Amino acid sequence: MKLYLVYLNALLAMSASATIVGAFTAGASPGAVVRQQCQRSASPRRAVYGSVSLSPIVPAASSSSSTTTTTTTLLRMSSSDFDFPSAMPSKPEQTMKEKMEESATQFIADLTARLGDGVDPPPELEALREARDGGDSDENVLAVRIYELMIEQGMTYDIDPDTGRLTPTQFDIKENLDIPEVKKEFKHLYSYGMELIKRGLIDLDACKDIVEKRLIERTGLSPEEFDKWLGY
Repeated sequence: MKLYLVYLNALLAMSASATIVGAFTAGASPGAVVRQQCQRSASPRRAVYGSVSLSPIVPAASSSSSTTTTTTTLLRMSSSDFDFPSAMPSKPEQTMKEKMEESATQFIADLTARLGDGVDPPPELEALREARDGGDSDENVLAVRIYELMIEQGMTYDIDPDTGRLTPTQFDIKENLDIPEVKKEFKHLYSYGMELIKRGLIDLDACKDIVEKRLIERTGLSPEEFDKWLGY
């Protein structure tokens, strides 16, 4: 436990090198890397994490939208060159809670749509839905529920590389700790929790509890062995 606590405290003292949004929306997740290797080796496939984000997803500009924007700026309300678009009030900035609620909605919709026929969602999905809809949950509670669901999606489902559909995994984690991609997946989820701590979205004790119960116990390692396995 000593090494585990040292690492947690060290991370808290570090300056953030990436935003939470970056952690959610990284282009190549560890789960995707595992799936690619498993396709080559015919070993069980792991699930990719949901594309949940802590801020609204902004679609990339297309050529058609650029044309529309150009046309709009040329339209004038009168000969006085009144610019109607620029006169519109700016959109109110979302609070962190509103961003988290939006992220929760996106995550729930994404995971639900990807479940295979007859496959039940993990109970953590309903817990996230209740936190989002309850009205009395703040951004910290939502962050905890999102993190828990993110872990369970990665740990309990396989993904079909052709359809993207999720099915219950039969992958034996304890017997495959020597596979580099398995270690990368755990390290990603572990580090993600540390990033939430640094952002003030999850407190230290809550994150420790989640990591110990949902990550460390799945490996069969002690906290000290888990730190050593991940290279800390």
